[in-house]
Amino acid sequence: MLYDFDEIIDRKGTDSVKVDGAKFLWHRDDLLPLWVADMDFRTAPFIMDAIRSRCEHEVLGYSLHPRGWSDSVAAWLLRRHAWKVDSSWVGFVPGVVPGMAMGLRCFTSPGDKVMVQSPVYPPFFDLVKQSGRELVINPLVLNNGVFNMDFDALRRDLKGCKVLMLCNPQNPGGRIWSREELRQLSDICEEYGVLVFSDEIHADMFLPGYRHNVFAMVSDYAASHTITFLSASKAFNMPGLGSAYFVASDEKLRTQFTAFIESLHLQYGNVFAFIALMAAYTDAGEDWLNQMLNYVQRNVDYLDNRIQKSMSAIKVMRPQSSFLVFLDCRELGLSQENLVKLFVDKAHLPLNDGATFGPGGEGFMRMNVASPSCFMVEALDRLQEALK
Repeated sequence: MLYDFDEIIDRKGTDSVKVDGAKFLWHRDDLLPLWVADMDFRTAPFIMDAIRSRCEHEVLGYSLHPRGWSDSVAAWLLRRHAWKVDSSWVGFVPGVVPGMAMGLRCFTSPGDKVMVQSPVYPPFFDLVKQSGRELVINPLVLNNGVFNMDFDALRRDLKGCKVLMLCNPQNPGGRIWSREELRQLSDICEEYGVLVFSDEIHADMFLPGYRHNVFAMVSDYAASHTITFLSASKAFNMPGLGSAYFVASDEKLRTQFTAFIESLHLQYGNVFAFIALMAAYTDAGEDWLNQMLNYVQRNVDYLDNRIQKSMSAIKVMRPQSSFLVFLDCRELGLSQENLVKLFVDKAHLPLNDGATFGPGGEGFMRMNVASPSCFMVEALDRLQEALK
């Protein structure tokens, strides 16, 4: 079946953070919002059919985890990533960020050091600081338009840390860490006995020509000292369902974390969360996902080619995974405040402010290209006009 990603869907008035939230924040009606990381594509029809089918039973009572939910996860991880996971290793969390927040409270104490690698998804900073832990920032290094780990600095900075919060693939840059990089990271974590929380929510969205590398697969230490957080929500455009899961192969680690989640009574999930995942993690789901990623790749190609030809002061950091593109705008010579004003006030194009991703994000803006291609044309028309 061929899916229509050119379809324009009016999201106004649906309480969409991306659309209605943009108007609330910037007080304008003329915005083309390409910021929040959800898609403007219709959620896959087989997922909607599964939800509608459940709605036909008109009692939305408390529900158990459906039989086969964790088996669906294990089968998907084997098929998509060649990761052999026992279904008993899988547990529910109501989102990757809430899951990592619970992990910090479960495995660390106030004042403990927690490392993040900047620039990175902004909630990473908030999770550490709001839990009363000490934030340790290990800056990534930008070489030839690509973020890399500085392993010498990492070895120095990681000493004394209890947890490393890894973003894999890297957000905002869309970088897929190589097995060699992840193995070296694992060796340093082993040297200091550090526990790793690996956010791999973008794992399923590797673009054509790439494959994702699961951190927990690179070494025995990584396998036994990592809690991997994943979700179908990003790849299948259903983040509003509040559904994610963790994988932990180490029984002691898994038991401790599961008990903590249960102490907060957050292990159940809503009635649609499990049904939607089971519908997504199928042959039909993989077909839809691959078609969507091919479409996103064409949007990335158009964005990169158009900017190179007409707006060469901006450099496109081509993602290897996901639909998010980090734009290097430093050659424009603007302060961060004026850079944001250029995009919002002149181009009427709200993107994510690169500075919110921490040190290393200044001078950048993050664009979401998971939209009909006509949105990309309109966005770049607006930006080109604003730069005149």
